[in-house]
Amino acid sequence: MARSDAARTALLDAAERLFVQSGISQVSDRKVAEAAGNTNHSAVGYYFGGREGLLSALLTRHLSSLEEPRRVMFEHSGSLLEDVRALVVPATDALAELPPPTWRARFISQALHDPVAMALMRGMEDAAPTAALIVRSVAARLDHLPRAIVRGRAALMSHIITSACADMEGRAARDGRAPGWHSAGDFLSDAIAGMLTAPVSRRPDAATEDGYEKYLA
Repeated sequence: MARSDAARTALLDAAERLFVQSGISQVSDRKVAEAAGNTNHSAVGYYFGGREGLLSALLTRHLSSLEEPRRVMFEHSGSLLEDVRALVVPATDALAELPPPTWRARFISQALHDPVAMALMRGMEDAAPTAALIVRSVAARLDHLPRAIVRGRAALMSHIITSACADMEGRAARDGRAPGWHSAGDFLSDAIAGMLTAPVSRRPDAATEDGYEKYLA
């Protein structure tokens, strides 16, 4: 690995860990540089152009690592469950391949609640085109359900994957035990497929409440 690539990787790894430990908005670029062992306190600006560039690089690193395995699995998908597996299994497999201790799942979970990171993520469909194709395929397989229900359940997929993986990673950090990522991938795939195809219930008084459409918008 070239020296500049090693420096970039060290900064990304340090940022990922510090963001999980202290919160994305609470960690300065200087602290990231120091944790990465970089004597240049402006290293984040030098290598990434600043905070947004650093967050973008972290998100791209994660999404791009999932793209090829998702593409391969999705090409062979012939059912809703196989679509879901093409979305879930590459994510849990990627976490299984990281050297412990890992911070990736908890960082991604934080990113979903950080305004800057979320804005960046919305513009990253080019970095993860297969994920968008899978979601559209899932929606097409659920065309017997109301469209608003399908949109809401599709939105829940990423939240379920992200939250469950973050919980597993955090538990592993506390207990000192390696997570069973491969088993988790199978379990989450089955659970999400069940959620997607579940019956639709609506109580008579629900029409007066803010429903799933607004909640998941």
